[in-house]
Amino acid sequence: MTPTPASPPEALRAPLVVEFPFTRSLGPVQSAFLTGLRERTVLGARTEAGEVLVPPVEYDPVTAAELRELVEVGVTGTVTTWAWNPEPRRGQPLATPFAWVLVRLDGADTALLHALDAPGPEAVRTGLRVRIRWAAERSGAITDIACFEPYEDENDDPATGPQPHDGEFENPVTGIVAPARLDYTYSPGRAQTRYLHALAERRTVGERCPSCAKVYVPPRGACPTCGVATTDQVEVGPRGTVTTYCIVNIKAKNLDIEVPYVYAHIALDGAGLALHGRIGGIPYDEVRMGLRVEPVWSEDGRYPDHYRPTGEPDADYDTYKELL
Repeated sequence: MTPTPASPPEALRAPLVVEFPFTRSLGPVQSAFLTGLRERTVLGARTEAGEVLVPPVEYDPVTAAELRELVEVGVTGTVTTWAWNPEPRRGQPLATPFAWVLVRLDGADTALLHALDAPGPEAVRTGLRVRIRWAAERSGAITDIACFEPYEDENDDPATGPQPHDGEFENPVTGIVAPARLDYTYSPGRAQTRYLHALAERRTVGERCPSCAKVYVPPRGACPTCGVATTDQVEVGPRGTVTTYCIVNIKAKNLDIEVPYVYAHIALDGAGLALHGRIGGIPYDEVRMGLRVEPVWSEDGRYPDHYRPTGEPDADYDTYKELL
């Protein structure tokens, strides 16, 4: 009687959030632009060809020449193109449906991307005249422009030209912290689904390339070197060898691990390449290349929380040099 082959596990899916603060310093042009927004002033940079770029940049995109001539442009402008956003997401400028618009402010030659507060897509069109709605509280960020709003005035003069500006303000903004966040649904695929199911059983399973025989952990479903599918599952470890490592001295947000700690590449026995893991159970300054380690599983047993020394003699360099 021929046994019925086991059906492949259903691919996993889970929400995933990648979030971190992005900190950067500002040069003189960006500093003047953001400080100007705080003061309800929009600045652009004039290029060698006489074009006014808004937002301003520090170097001419055509000639790469340094740009330092700043000019003030209008707070009214014209929509050059747009797209309706029916379902605003977390962190977007408005909580109600709005239009993303490119607006060429009066006196500028390029367009600025921002939100337009409009009752519906029927109220938006290319050529629509709009003006800036300033935020009630401003700190020197693009969000100081709360949004654009439709603007109609019989005396409206869109031909107003840019006015020279020295870019000088009191208490200039010299740096910004921009929170970056990406929400999406992640599906690891069938190869990594099998890997994750095995981890839940406290086993580490890779896949062997039928051509070069390298065992990939975590498995990728195909060999990136040979370009062939990898279907032969191989259990590796659980012990392994530290190949390289680094000492982490900066505490990550929402990570309950005291610094300093060691993060390492660990070549599990039988694997063809190293994976990442934290090293514990040993002073950080005693971690070394060749250290033999074993997994310490998380409380729910779904993945190794960290790796600790096994007490074995260090591995010879020649046994792992190809995995560095």
